[in-house]
This record gives sequence, structure tokens and C-alpha cells, in this order.
Amino acid sequence: MTTASVLPARAVEGRSPLVNLAPDLGPEDWRRAEGAMALALDPQGNGAPVSWDNAQSGMKGTFTPVGGPFLKSDEICRAFLASMSLQTGPVKLQGTACRPSGGEWAVKDAKPWKGAA
Repeated sequence: MTTASVLPARAVEGRSPLVNLAPDLGPEDWRRAEGAMALALDPQGNGAPVSWDNAQSGMKGTFTPVGGPFLKSDEICRAFLASMSLQTGPVKLQGTACRPSGGEWAVKDAKPWKGAA
């Protein structure tokens, strides 16, 4: 008996796990998305969703913080949901991003969101 399985996408070293889950985003899309993510996850922010879009590529999305910030390995972390409209169709993700004191946010994990539609 032979069975097949689908292996989870693995992050390429040095690249955000989001890159593997949304590979059709270009550099400018990522710049805009990362800016929106930083605003949404800011511990001093109001916890509201932050949207981004790129009229040139037609890509857009929203980052929504989930819960409050927490400390992990001397970094400030926060869970998030991301919703993106890509050329290949809509993508919904859940993940966690962290940042060292004074540093930039880096996505630590991300996977397709299994929540309600």
C-alpha cells in the first residue's frame, strides 16, 4: 500500500515564513505588508487591523493582532491573522511575530488559518 502526504512548507533560511505562503508578492508588496504588520503588532497600538495595498501589483492585505503582546526569549511577540488578496486568490494566515528591543518585527511562524471563513 502506498500513501502520499503533503509536507508543510519550510521557510527558506533568512526569509520570512510568509514568503513561502505568499510567494507571488514582490519586493514592494513585502515592504508595504511588513510596514502594516509592524503598525498592527505595535504593543503601544490600539489593536486594530492595519491594511496595506499596492495599486501597481493589485496586491493588498490586512494584518490583525490577536491577543496582547507577550515576552519570549527576551523578545516582544504577538500573534496575528493576515488576510491577503493575491493574483492566485485570497490567502488567510495565522502566525506569530517577534522583535528584539529596538529591533524590527520578524515572523517566527505562519501557517494557513483554519478559522471561520
